[in-house]
Amino acid sequence: MNLKTGLLLAVCCLPLFCQAKQIAIVIDDIGNHQRDLEILNLPGQVTFSILPHTPYSQIFAERASKTHKELLLHVPMQALDKTKALGPGALTDTMTKSELQTTLGHALASLPQVKGVNNHMGSELTQLTEPMKWTMEVLKKRGLYFLDSRTTSQSEAQNVANLYGVANVSRHVFLDNNITQSQLQHQLEELKSKAEHFNYAIAIAHPYPETVAFLQQALPKLQQQGFELVPLSQLVETKYIQLAKAEQRQGE
Repeated sequence: MNLKTGLLLAVCCLPLFCQAKQIAIVIDDIGNHQRDLEILNLPGQVTFSILPHTPYSQIFAERASKTHKELLLHVPMQALDKTKALGPGALTDTMTKSELQTTLGHALASLPQVKGVNNHMGSELTQLTEPMKWTMEVLKKRGLYFLDSRTTSQSEAQNVANLYGVANVSRHVFLDNNITQSQLQHQLEELKSKAEHFNYAIAIAHPYPETVAFLQQALPKLQQQGFELVPLSQLVETKYIQLAKAEQRQGE
């Protein structure tokens, strides 16, 4: 059975699936600090994105896997601001295809538990078609999905992912660009509004103490409010089921 057939069957068998108001929250920038390990205590199916080759990346991944938390590789990519330090495992605009794919391969090999990849910074690299092609070639071979963090409105990442047949989604809301309680709540309400509109929504947050404290209180309330917190891969599946359903309707 191919993917398209499987999705059409899923649509037929789960007619109410796409009506669920599902939310995924991805915590980026994991791995630099020991305190990151405590974030695993957040309630529910939070997804975590780990920076490669950082002091706590592997121990975090091992502990997260034991508690069935979903993981992504948070791969550093070239920013428009050249003064920004990208960190280890970065993909830059000066790399050849071989250099980029080798660097990405090493990062993925260090964290075999990941199901997908998203960009750390990358406001320049995600606008460049060739590096995105090289990136998607690697993800396609490994069966990984791509989350576009949308650090630039000019990103080509999803267009190229579609070209290479790599499952992909994009971020709807940054939860904690401002870490005041009122702004965190405002962004969460925006996320829920997006979920109401699209039937699913994706937020990116960071391991700030203020964010973690806010989520400890807010996440248990989501179910009571009619939202389901799910691993990001479930929303990737939701997206493609919706696309298959739309295609099915067009063919009727």
